[in-house]
Amino acid sequence: MIIEEMTMKEFEEGLKRTRTVLIPFGSVEEHGYHLPLSTDTIQAYEVGKAAAILVPLFLAPPVHYGCCRSTACHPGTVSISTSTLQCLMKDIVKSFHKNGLRNFIILTGHAGGTHTMALLDAGEELLAEYGDTRIAVITEYDLAYEEGKGLIETEGDAHAGEIETSRILHLKPHLVKGSGKREFPQFPKGILVRDKRKYWKDGVWGDPGKATADKGRLIQELVVSKLVQFVKIFEQFQE
Repeated sequence: MIIEEMTMKEFEEGLKRTRTVLIPFGSVEEHGYHLPLSTDTIQAYEVGKAAAILVPLFLAPPVHYGCCRSTACHPGTVSISTSTLQCLMKDIVKSFHKNGLRNFIILTGHAGGTHTMALLDAGEELLAEYGDTRIAVITEYDLAYEEGKGLIETEGDAHAGEIETSRILHLKPHLVKGSGKREFPQFPKGILVRDKRKYWKDGVWGDPGKATADKGRLIQELVVSKLVQFVKIFEQFQE
């Protein structure tokens, strides 16, 4: 049930089927010279759409902005603070709670450490405030990392490389503009730097040259399958 396409009546009827909502979080972030700035959002939202066909599930409109620390100096990246990100998540969950929803799955397509930790912290606060809710914060990486290893040739592939390029080639091929070059960032260990692009010139972490649409299809199917399994486990979870 895609919320942005529903009427008020349809939303009311949906509450008879489920009290679970998936809220996709993405980013406006560089993904090399070849992928769109909305790559993280596209991935999370499309997985949610596919899962919502297979299990009763409300799918919220995606949150397009995230906290992007490592790519902050690259053209096109629009980052928000962790406090803003947390307020967005908490306000959205609280409003959905007023509407009768009780199970909240935060699925983030942007897997940056600072971003993900901010969402986890907000989830912990909500869990303490509302005793009648279940809350999960997960990344697509968490869902299918182990099972997807055999599909990927590039060791350490993480950002705008083989995995994400393959997925966008499958989901939105018209948005892929050529092919990026193999690259891995070289940040100095433990040292904070102002000009992050100096250590990560082209914004790729992996090898886009090994990407194919067929790999993207297989990864998408795997992530959707794991998300559906997760939803079923999550809805039955008892502390």
